[in-house]
Amino acid sequence: MAQSVPPGDIATQPGTKIVFNAPYDDKHTYHIKVTNSSARRIGWAFKTTNMKRLGVDPAAGPKENALIAVSCDAFAYGQEVRTPTTTV
Repeated sequence: MAQSVPPGDIATQPGTKIVFNAPYDDKHTYHIKVTNSSARRIGWAFKTTNMKRLGVDPAAGPKENALIAVSCDAFAYGQEVRTPTTTV
């Protein structure tokens, strides 16, 4: 039987959320710092309701940081049925 290992800690900076504000006719980019404070290599994921506007890379090893760029591409406001949301 495989041994279960508890997950390490992942911290983000900013710690709560980022907000993309109007105008939406230009691409906006914000940076999120993801920190792996554990002694093991761990994985993390971004979930979004609109994958056409999100690209995320790379992974982070033990005691490493990764600076992630999250971009919101230009779009016509009011023409989409649902507002996109993203979760780390």
